Amino acid sequence: MNGAEAGPDGKPRCPWALGTPDFVDYHDSEWGRPLHGEAELFERLTLEAFQSGLSWLTILRKRENFRRAFDGFDIEKVAAYGAKEERRLMADAGIVRNRKKIDAAISNAKAARELHAAGETLDELLWSFAPDPDSRSAPRTGADIAAITPESTALSKELKRRGFVFVGPTTAYATMQAVGMVNDHLEGCEFR
Repeated sequence: MNGAEAGPDGKPRCPWALGTPDFVDYHDSEWGRPLHGEAELFERLTLEAFQSGLSWLTILRKRENFRRAFDGFDIEKVAAYGAKEERRLMADAGIVRNRKKIDAAISNAKAARELHAAGETLDELLWSFAPDPDSRSAPRTGADIAAITPESTALSKELKRRGFVFVGPTTAYATMQAVGMVNDHLEGCEFR
Protein backbone atom coordinates (compact mmCIF):
# COMPACT_ATOMS: atom_id res chain seq x y z
CA MET A 1 0.00 0.00 0.00
CA ASN A 2 1.41 3.38 -0.96
CA GLY A 3 0.46 6.75 0.48
CA ALA A 4 -3.05 8.19 0.39
CA GLU A 5 -4.72 8.08 -3.03
CA ALA A 6 -7.59 10.05 -4.51
CA GLY A 7 -10.96 8.37 -4.13
CA PRO A 8 -13.97 8.58 -6.45
CA ASP A 9 -14.76 12.07 -5.13
CA GLY A 10 -11.15 13.24 -5.35
CA LYS A 11 -10.55 13.09 -1.58
CA PRO A 12 -7.32 11.35 -0.59
CA ARG A 13 -7.89 8.07 1.26
CA CYS A 14 -6.02 4.99 2.39
CA PRO A 15 -5.65 2.84 -0.75
CA TRP A 16 -7.33 -0.23 0.83
CA ALA A 17 -10.57 1.76 1.01
CA LEU A 18 -10.82 2.36 -2.72
CA GLY A 19 -11.80 -1.15 -3.83
CA THR A 20 -15.58 -0.95 -3.34
CA PRO A 21 -18.22 1.53 -2.14
CA ASP A 22 -18.55 -0.69 0.97
CA PHE A 23 -14.91 -0.03 1.85
CA VAL A 24 -15.16 3.69 1.08
CA ASP A 25 -18.15 4.07 3.39
CA TYR A 26 -16.57 2.00 6.19
CA HIS A 27 -13.25 3.85 5.89
CA ASP A 28 -14.84 7.29 5.82
CA SER A 29 -17.45 6.87 8.54
CA GLU A 30 -16.14 4.27 11.01
CA TRP A 31 -12.64 2.88 10.76
CA GLY A 32 -10.24 4.57 13.13
CA ARG A 33 -12.90 6.73 14.81
CA PRO A 34 -13.14 6.41 18.59
CA LEU A 35 -15.99 4.11 19.53
CA HIS A 36 -17.39 3.35 22.97
CA GLY A 37 -20.26 1.26 24.31
CA GLU A 38 -20.60 -2.35 25.35
CA ALA A 39 -22.67 -3.68 22.44
CA GLU A 40 -20.70 -1.59 19.94
CA LEU A 41 -17.32 -2.87 21.13
CA PHE A 42 -18.57 -6.43 21.51
CA GLU A 43 -19.77 -6.25 17.90
CA ARG A 44 -16.40 -5.08 16.59
CA LEU A 45 -14.48 -7.67 18.60
CA THR A 46 -16.84 -10.39 17.36
CA LEU A 47 -16.72 -9.31 13.72
CA GLU A 48 -12.92 -9.11 13.76
CA ALA A 49 -12.83 -12.69 15.08
CA PHE A 50 -15.26 -13.82 12.36
CA GLN A 51 -13.08 -12.09 9.76
CA SER A 52 -10.05 -14.20 10.67
CA GLY A 53 -9.05 -16.01 7.49
CA LEU A 54 -11.67 -14.24 5.39
CA SER A 55 -12.01 -10.99 3.48
CA TRP A 56 -13.20 -8.02 5.53
CA LEU A 57 -15.54 -7.27 2.62
CA THR A 58 -17.34 -10.57 3.30
CA ILE A 59 -17.94 -9.49 6.90
CA LEU A 60 -19.01 -5.95 5.96
CA ARG A 61 -21.56 -7.27 3.49
CA LYS A 62 -23.00 -9.65 6.10
CA ARG A 63 -22.87 -7.16 8.95
CA GLU A 64 -26.60 -6.44 9.16
CA ASN A 65 -27.25 -10.18 9.13
CA PHE A 66 -24.77 -10.60 11.99
CA ARG A 67 -26.53 -7.85 13.94
CA ARG A 68 -29.89 -9.53 13.46
CA ALA A 69 -28.56 -13.02 14.19
CA PHE A 70 -26.75 -11.93 17.37
CA ASP A 71 -29.56 -9.79 18.81
CA GLY A 72 -27.81 -6.51 18.12
CA PHE A 73 -24.74 -7.83 19.95
CA ASP A 74 -26.52 -7.43 23.26
CA ILE A 75 -24.03 -9.09 25.61
CA GLU A 76 -26.61 -10.41 28.07
CA LYS A 77 -28.73 -11.97 25.32
CA VAL A 78 -25.78 -13.58 23.52
CA ALA A 79 -24.33 -14.86 26.83
CA ALA A 80 -27.60 -16.68 27.45
CA TYR A 81 -27.49 -18.55 24.11
CA GLY A 82 -27.71 -22.31 24.33
CA ALA A 83 -27.88 -25.24 21.94
CA LYS A 84 -31.05 -23.96 20.24
CA GLU A 85 -29.45 -20.62 19.36
CA GLU A 86 -26.24 -22.34 18.24
CA ARG A 87 -28.27 -24.50 15.82
CA ARG A 88 -30.10 -21.40 14.58
CA LEU A 89 -26.81 -19.60 13.95
CA MET A 90 -25.26 -22.60 12.18
CA ALA A 91 -28.30 -22.70 9.87
CA ASP A 92 -28.20 -18.96 9.10
CA ALA A 93 -26.77 -18.49 5.58
CA GLY A 94 -26.67 -14.73 6.18
CA ILE A 95 -23.66 -15.01 8.50
CA VAL A 96 -20.39 -16.92 8.47
CA ARG A 97 -21.35 -20.40 9.65
CA ASN A 98 -18.22 -21.46 11.46
CA ARG A 99 -18.92 -23.38 14.66
CA LYS A 100 -15.67 -22.32 16.38
CA LYS A 101 -16.33 -18.66 15.66
CA ILE A 102 -19.98 -18.89 16.73
CA ASP A 103 -18.94 -20.64 19.94
CA ALA A 104 -16.28 -17.96 20.48
CA ALA A 105 -18.87 -15.18 20.15
CA ILE A 106 -21.04 -16.85 22.79
CA SER A 107 -18.06 -17.53 25.07
CA ASN A 108 -16.91 -13.94 24.70
CA ALA A 109 -20.36 -12.65 25.63
CA LYS A 110 -20.16 -14.78 28.76
CA ALA A 111 -16.70 -13.37 29.53
CA ALA A 112 -18.02 -9.82 29.04
CA ARG A 113 -20.94 -10.63 31.33
CA GLU A 114 -18.41 -11.72 33.96
CA LEU A 115 -16.66 -8.35 33.60
CA HIS A 116 -20.00 -6.66 34.26
CA ALA A 117 -20.62 -8.88 37.29
CA ALA A 118 -17.25 -7.72 38.65
CA GLY A 119 -18.21 -4.07 38.15
CA GLU A 120 -16.04 -3.63 35.05
CA THR A 121 -16.88 -2.93 31.43
CA LEU A 122 -15.58 -4.18 28.12
CA ASP A 123 -15.20 -0.52 27.15
CA GLU A 124 -12.87 0.22 30.07
CA LEU A 125 -10.90 -2.96 29.53
CA LEU A 126 -10.29 -2.45 25.81
CA TRP A 127 -9.53 1.26 26.03
CA SER A 128 -7.06 0.73 28.88
CA PHE A 129 -4.71 -0.69 26.23
CA ALA A 130 -4.90 2.27 23.85
CA PRO A 131 -1.41 3.65 23.23
CA ASP A 132 -0.66 7.33 23.75
CA PRO A 133 -1.69 8.91 20.42
CA ASP A 134 1.20 11.36 20.66
CA SER A 135 3.67 8.46 20.70
CA ARG A 136 2.74 7.43 17.15
CA SER A 137 3.34 9.29 13.94
CA ALA A 138 1.05 8.89 10.95
CA PRO A 139 2.00 5.91 8.80
CA ARG A 140 3.19 6.97 5.35
CA THR A 141 2.49 3.67 3.61
CA GLY A 142 0.76 0.43 4.43
CA ALA A 143 4.18 -1.08 5.11
CA ASP A 144 4.41 1.26 8.11
CA ILE A 145 1.39 -0.40 9.76
CA ALA A 146 2.13 -3.38 11.97
CA ALA A 147 -0.28 -6.31 12.27
CA ILE A 148 0.74 -6.85 15.90
CA THR A 149 1.97 -4.34 18.46
CA PRO A 150 3.08 -4.63 22.09
CA GLU A 151 -0.30 -3.15 23.07
CA SER A 152 -2.28 -5.65 20.99
CA THR A 153 -0.21 -8.50 22.41
CA ALA A 154 -0.89 -7.28 25.96
CA LEU A 155 -4.60 -6.78 25.19
CA SER A 156 -4.85 -10.28 23.72
CA LYS A 157 -3.17 -11.77 26.78
CA GLU A 158 -5.50 -9.91 29.16
CA LEU A 159 -8.63 -10.81 27.20
CA LYS A 160 -7.60 -14.47 27.26
CA ARG A 161 -6.90 -14.25 30.99
CA ARG A 162 -10.44 -12.93 31.40
CA GLY A 163 -11.92 -15.88 29.51
CA PHE A 164 -12.18 -14.45 25.99
CA VAL A 165 -11.25 -16.68 23.04
CA PHE A 166 -10.37 -16.17 19.37
CA VAL A 167 -8.66 -12.91 20.35
CA GLY A 168 -5.06 -13.31 19.27
CA PRO A 169 -2.76 -10.29 18.92
CA THR A 170 -3.68 -9.74 15.25
CA THR A 171 -7.42 -9.80 15.98
CA ALA A 172 -6.81 -7.54 18.97
CA TYR A 173 -4.92 -5.06 16.79
CA ALA A 174 -7.58 -5.11 14.06
CA THR A 175 -10.13 -4.33 16.77
CA MET A 176 -7.94 -1.49 18.06
CA GLN A 177 -7.84 -0.05 14.54
CA ALA A 178 -11.56 -0.49 13.97
CA VAL A 179 -12.60 1.27 17.18
CA GLY A 180 -10.11 4.13 16.96
CA MET A 181 -7.80 3.07 19.77
CA VAL A 182 -5.09 3.62 17.16
CA ASN A 183 -5.25 5.85 14.11
CA ASP A 184 -3.73 4.02 11.16
CA HIS A 185 -5.14 6.28 8.46
CA LEU A 186 -2.18 7.12 6.28
CA GLU A 187 -0.48 10.48 6.25
CA GLY A 188 -2.39 12.61 3.76
CA CYS A 189 -5.66 10.69 4.15
CA GLU A 190 -8.47 13.21 4.53
CA PHE A 191 -10.07 10.97 7.17
CA ARG A 192 -7.05 10.76 9.48
